[in-house]
Amino acid sequence: MPQFAVILPAAGQSSRFRDKEKKPFALLDGRAVWLRSAELFVARSDVTQCILVVAKSDQEVFRRRYGANLAFMNVQIADGGAERFESVANALAMVKPEIDFVAIHDAVRPCLTQELIDAVFGQAQKSGAALLAVPVTDTVKQVDGQHQVEATVTRKGLWLAQTPQVFRRDQLLAAYANRAKLGNDITDDAQLMEASGHAVQVVEGAASNLKITAKSDLFLAEAVLKSRPKPKAAGPIHPFADEEMWK
Repeated sequence: MPQFAVILPAAGQSSRFRDKEKKPFALLDGRAVWLRSAELFVARSDVTQCILVVAKSDQEVFRRRYGANLAFMNVQIADGGAERFESVANALAMVKPEIDFVAIHDAVRPCLTQELIDAVFGQAQKSGAALLAVPVTDTVKQVDGQHQVEATVTRKGLWLAQTPQVFRRDQLLAAYANRAKLGNDITDDAQLMEASGHAVQVVEGAASNLKITAKSDLFLAEAVLKSRPKPKAAGPIHPFADEEMWK
């Protein structure tokens, strides 16, 4: 069975979240967003390493608050960088050499399902690189700086990228080693692999695999989680409940 490592970036500034908590550490139905995201992977037999990226300035408080969870779930901490690519690079340096594939998943996408993980992991094993995405269904407008419509863009063939994005470890490492030569307008890891000459396959995701950006997204995510049947737990996934705010 191929071995997967999962990197969960959680070192952003959360500037649009507008709360005393950064969005990965906000509570979602009683538990931290990052914890719900990590739980999706740590119990899988094909995931042998899970790395959470946390800003250096947050790590002391984070370890004090979540040290028991980290130890119980065997989640490692990597230093956050000045930008997302630097954060992922720091985590990549910690990936074990025996790992076959690396999955990068936003720590603020807690509504992912096991079925979608199975699908994108499976496609990555076939093609070497895969990501979840959903087709654009709304009409797309190109707008200028004064909010005036310049054009209506055809939505045919347009998809919105999600995570996980999953790649062969050796190819991802090579792409990161060469990133400085590939330009500064690359916005995600799939685009980095594309720029490195690798074909990336799309696996259809779901609108419910939403990313927590604003506080209102927490209400949407909670509704999604509560709408799903509760799985039968094989055992405790962490020793303590998240019932109080992270301070």
